[in-house]
Amino acid sequence: MKILSFESSAASASVALTDGETLVAQSFQNCGLTHSRTLLPMAEALLAGCGIPAAAVDGFAVAAGPGSFTGIRIGVATVKGLAFGLERPCVGVSTLEAMARGLEGLDGSICCVMDARRGQVYNALFTLEGGRLLRLCPDRAVGLGELAGEIGEKAQILVGDGAQLCYTEISECCPGLRLAPPHLRYPTGYGVARAALPLFEAGKAVSAQELDANYLRAPLAERVRNQRQEDMQK
Repeated sequence: MKILSFESSAASASVALTDGETLVAQSFQNCGLTHSRTLLPMAEALLAGCGIPAAAVDGFAVAAGPGSFTGIRIGVATVKGLAFGLERPCVGVSTLEAMARGLEGLDGSICCVMDARRGQVYNALFTLEGGRLLRLCPDRAVGLGELAGEIGEKAQILVGDGAQLCYTEISECCPGLRLAPPHLRYPTGYGVARAALPLFEAGKAVSAQELDANYLRAPLAERVRNQRQEDMQK
């Protein structure tokens, strides 16, 4: 099954084409340009380089969150448009799980973190045993202090765009933390594809109309508005 997968939920952007578990091609950029300028051209160039027309793709996958609200919207909208136009199924996966999938083949505990601002990170914990990825908690927004208390002295591999922040802030009280190598630290389209394939195989793909984002936390403007409304009601 050929899957074209998109990752745009953080500062970097990535597109991958897979055939089953095989990576056919992948493009990655971390150049600071907006994903609205890079994502579709990356996909077009990748397919052209492989000599594969978009119509030959069997399904589409996207990191649906958590992460940057704008980045998630761009990725989900891109996949919705492609899936609708080509009448293909699609899958939205957890950005955090996609990060963890990038470390498959190793053994150990994985702490996936994305900077959520305001002293929080988007986080999920996983463990890899015999090449099998096991989730230990749901995706969540958690304070760094709370995360440090939960991790304690346990050995953890940090991945994600919040890995360096997390290591800097809490490594003194969490001596078991270590950073994943730079080339494995950031989310990629291949990680998205690895997370999406079991969902396609289990018949859990959805239509373009059904695909939705998982922001996990309301946008700042919405949180400010809700707080104002609560204050006015007091």
